[in-house]
Amino acid sequence: MTPAKENRTKMSNEPQQEAAEAAAQGDDAPETAVQDELEALRGEVEQLRAQSLVERADLENQRKRLEREVSNACRFANKQLLNDLLPVLDGMDAALSTADAADPLREGVELTLRELSRISAKHGLVAVAPRPGDAFDPEHHQAMSVIEAEGIAPGAVAQTFQKGYLLNDQLLRPAMVAVTPHD
Repeated sequence: MTPAKENRTKMSNEPQQEAAEAAAQGDDAPETAVQDELEALRGEVEQLRAQSLVERADLENQRKRLEREVSNACRFANKQLLNDLLPVLDGMDAALSTADAADPLREGVELTLRELSRISAKHGLVAVAPRPGDAFDPEHHQAMSVIEAEGIAPGAVAQTFQKGYLLNDQLLRPAMVAVTPHD
């Protein structure tokens, strides 16, 4: 072996020899320092992992909230238009209630109302039209007066003045009703 190679071999073996000698002498200081550093790094990795999970959960919650908002925006995008059509539906109902059965315009009004109702229902509009004797529902009905009505339970709907409407299960307008008095 050449003297240069021998010198390099000695130099590369020196740290290993020193570590072996320190271990033989019972010097645990370098090993303890490495262990401490390793534990600190493990703690840091766990902290970063936990932070990453929290951030991922926040992003997922934000994504779900945005999806809900977009879905609701689509479901209720036509709310104003349908709300503006309610007087037209009311007017057609009133025309049918006063028209003669023999009136030739009645059939046209019925067909127009049926088509308008079909299109409205396709877009989520549902009529709330309680019949006499139906239970009063404060979530969907607005009591306008109290009247005596024979054969109808106390506190039930006695008469409907105006239909109410739901848009995709959300109250657009309550039905205006008269109820029977409670005992």
